[in-house]
Amino acid sequence: MFTLTSPSALFALLGLLVPLAIHLWNRRPGQEVAVGSLRWLTAGANRRLRNLRLEQVLLLLLRAALLAVLAVAVAGPVWRQVLPGGRGQVLVSPELAGTRSLAAVRPSIDSLRRRGYALRWLGQGLPKISGAAWRADSLGRLPDSVVALRRAATAGFYWERIRQAADTFAGQPLYVLTPATLRGAQGTHSKLPANLTWQTLPLTTETTWLQATNSSRDSLRLLLGSSTERQTTFRTVAVARPAAGQQLAGANLPPLRYETPGNGQPQVQPLPATAADSGRALAAVPVQPAALRVWVYTTPAYVQDARYLRAALRAASAGLPGPLALTIASTLPDPASAPDWLFWLSAAPMPAAWRGRVGQGLHLWQSAAGPGVADTSALAALSPEVAAPVSLWRRASQQASATAEPLWTDGLGRPVLTRQAQGQGASYYFATRLHPTWSELPDSPALPALLLGVLRPEPTGAALARLTVHDQRRLDPAQLPAPATRVAGPPAPTAFRLLDLRPWLVLAAGLLLALERWLASRRAALTLSSPV
Repeated sequence: MFTLTSPSALFALLGLLVPLAIHLWNRRPGQEVAVGSLRWLTAGANRRLRNLRLEQVLLLLLRAALLAVLAVAVAGPVWRQVLPGGRGQVLVSPELAGTRSLAAVRPSIDSLRRRGYALRWLGQGLPKISGAAWRADSLGRLPDSVVALRRAATAGFYWERIRQAADTFAGQPLYVLTPATLRGAQGTHSKLPANLTWQTLPLTTETTWLQATNSSRDSLRLLLGSSTERQTTFRTVAVARPAAGQQLAGANLPPLRYETPGNGQPQVQPLPATAADSGRALAAVPVQPAALRVWVYTTPAYVQDARYLRAALRAASAGLPGPLALTIASTLPDPASAPDWLFWLSAAPMPAAWRGRVGQGLHLWQSAAGPGVADTSALAALSPEVAAPVSLWRRASQQASATAEPLWTDGLGRPVLTRQAQGQGASYYFATRLHPTWSELPDSPALPALLLGVLRPEPTGAALARLTVHDQRRLDPAQLPAPATRVAGPPAPTAFRLLDLRPWLVLAAGLLLALERWLASRRAALTLSSPV
């Protein structure tokens, strides 16, 4: 059935009056007739508005049709097709494909299929599961289409997929099967329909993976993550560096291969350990430098700040994946061997040469300069459960950049530490000082943890993907929507499939425009060639 999503746009049909008025006004002048004497000419009334007649009717109709087609296209025309009513839908997460958990509930799924339920993957577009794919899954073989779905699946957004299925198959009962992992509870928990049955299935009891790695002269330092239904923990293991293309040797290690690709950046490639990993893209983990090089440049006025900063950095180094190479000096480092971090504890301006290195990967920390201004507040970067409130007594008179990202703020929402990303590095501005007369931060036990969060921020990109895909913490069943009591109510709305007709109307408008231009040019050529 034809319908319009924006009927008010049909007011554009009033534009049909424009070509009609142009055709009525631009009439061709009458034929000139020679007369014998001027005395026979008499003044007559203008009959142009009295004898209005349509001329070039075909051209007028083409132009009117062109405007009408464009007006209807703006109104959002769609073809609404009623979907045949189904008995229900079984939605299976692609992460369950080929697992023992799915094989255990296969008899229940087959029973629903015999009752008329359709079988679909809980993925992009909710594709149907063919009979061949279902039989291949029972034999432990994953078709290429299922492997692609598993690679493209966005774990942690089950609520969105189920909400999409509820809107697509309105009124039909839904039987959903997903892993019982906590990562499936991410995203917005929107309200789900009452005719939903959601069953969670366990995947594995424990998984171990490589989260990060650092190198030394002849060994590798691996940060291994281990996740169970209850918790996720990390441990550090040192192993001998193997030759390129060889697997890492060590006790309780997942299968890992050391590689040196053509770009010169060594990496460790995880290998499939289980059948579940065979359909998942395992990204290589780059090998980071042996140590995090930190240089603290200080002047005599900031010696006490440097002493507190050194103690906090050494305490924070326990949480780094590699060792900390810390240098406290009153001179700048050699530009040929620039550090990873440069803490500028000085009231002097930062040299432009070092500011230019930020885009090349340098992380530059600059503390407040000058005497500052008295301003009492409290650091809001801490939660009461973690540490006691930290008071701030003085602030820098210089304001932070408006485009910088605030990392620490005070109780009034003002930034205390900001981060400005620049290329591969970043600039940090500390609006106070690590001095006992400026704040309680120097004596706060939370300072090492705060600095660790800056030196080693929350994982993003590939690191976050590794952490998410291996997270096996179990979802509390209480977080799932409780089955609603069925009550008598109005019949479920009919499901429709909408086909957008705007591309076809735009194509028709283009054809009409071409035909109108051809006809107009043809008439103009005939008029010029006709004798006077």
